[in-house]
Amino acid sequence: MEQQKIGISDIGLYLPHPRMGLDSLLKSRAVSHPELIDMLTRAIEKTDLTAFRFPAPWEDSASLAANAAAAVLNTIKPRLRALISATETAVDHSKPIAAYVQGMLERAAYGIGRNLATFEVKHACAGGTAALLAGCALLQSAGDFNDQALVLCSDISRYEAPSSAEITQGAGAAALLVEKNPRLLELDLRPQGYYSSDVDDFFRPLGSTTAKVKGGYSMKCYQDALIAAFEDYCSRLGRSPRQVLDETHYVALHVPFPRMPEAALTKLLSSVYGRDKTLMEGFLRRTGFLEAMYLNRETGNLYTVSLYAYIAALLHREWQRLGHDLIGKRLLMASYGSGNTMIVFSATVAPGAPEVISRWNFDALMKDYQNANFQDYLNWLALPRDYRIRKNLLEGANPRKGMFYLRDFTETGFRIYDRA
Repeated sequence: MEQQKIGISDIGLYLPHPRMGLDSLLKSRAVSHPELIDMLTRAIEKTDLTAFRFPAPWEDSASLAANAAAAVLNTIKPRLRALISATETAVDHSKPIAAYVQGMLERAAYGIGRNLATFEVKHACAGGTAALLAGCALLQSAGDFNDQALVLCSDISRYEAPSSAEITQGAGAAALLVEKNPRLLELDLRPQGYYSSDVDDFFRPLGSTTAKVKGGYSMKCYQDALIAAFEDYCSRLGRSPRQVLDETHYVALHVPFPRMPEAALTKLLSSVYGRDKTLMEGFLRRTGFLEAMYLNRETGNLYTVSLYAYIAALLHREWQRLGHDLIGKRLLMASYGSGNTMIVFSATVAPGAPEVISRWNFDALMKDYQNANFQDYLNWLALPRDYRIRKNLLEGANPRKGMFYLRDFTETGFRIYDRA
C-alpha cells in the first residue's frame, strides 16, 4: 500500500527588530578599533553579508520560537500531536524550548492542548532538520489520525567581538507545520543521504555564550560532508549524481553566510560535472540558487533557522515569478551541522503551495526592523548571563504589541514569559 504523503504545510518566520547594518558596524569599529578595519572589510567582502539581526534584551530563543509559532497558528485550527524544538542556543540545560513555547501558546489561548509530545533536538545547525524528520516519523506512526507536528527552529548566534566573526552573528526563528497531505512541500523521505564525523570545526563549550570556530576548516568540513552525503543519497536512490542534479529544479543549503554554501555547491558541481563550466553555470542559473539568498544576506547566521529561511525566500521568489507553475518543482535539500553532520533529502512543491505562499507577507518581514545604533549593539553584547542581574534589566522591557517576550525570572532563575 502506498504510504501517505507527508511534509510541510506552512513556514512561519520571525526576526527580532534590531538590525545592525555592516556598513554601520564598520564605521563604528573604525572609531573603536581602527586596527581591525582592513580585516573586517575583507570579511564582509568574503561573506557577502549586508546586515544581521540581534534580539532585544527581553527576547531569547524561546520567545523567538513562540512568535514564529504564532505566525503559523494564527491561520489554522491546530491539531497538534507534537511540539518539537531545535536549537543550539538553548535557554535551559534540562527543559526544552518546546515546553516553554507550549506554556506561552496555552496562556495565549491558542488551543493546542496537552496531549502532546514535546522535546528538543540538537546537532548544531542541522538540528532543525533532525527535528523535522522526527516530526514526520511521529505522524507516520499515528495511523489514520489526522495529527500535526509543529517544529520550532530558533537560535541566536554570537561570536567574540570585536573580531572578523562578529559580522556573521544573527537571530531568528522558524516554525514548520508538518502534516499528512501537506499544502507546501511534499517530502520524499524514502531516500536520505547521511554523513557524520567527529571534528572540532565549530563548537560552543558549556558556560560560553560565544561559539568557537575555525573558519577555513569549517568550510572544508562543510564541502566534504556535502559531497559525501549527496553521494550516499544518490546511492540509496539508485540514480547517478548527474541524473539527480539534472532532475533537480532547486537546491537549498544551510547558509551561515552566502559565500559558504556557494563554495560548497560549486565543489559538488565540479565533482559531478568535472571542469565543464557551462554545465555548472547553467545549473546555478536555472536553480536561482545565488539570487534566493537575499533574505539570508540581511539576517546573518540563523543556525537551525538558516536552511528554512532560505527555502521560504526561494519559494516566495519563485511563486512571484512562476505562479501556479511552481507546483511539482523538485527541491534538493542539504542540511549541515558543524561538529559535524550532513543530511540530504528532497521534496516536491505541493498543489496548495501557491495559496500558502500568497499569504506570506515577505515585504513586511524584510522591512520591519529598527536600525540599531552602535551602543544598542554593545549593550546586547554585554548582556549579563546572571539572571539576577538580567532580571533588573527586564523592568524596562518594551516589546511590540502582540509579541511574546521574556518578562521576568523567579528567585531560582525560572523564566517567566508573557505577551505584550
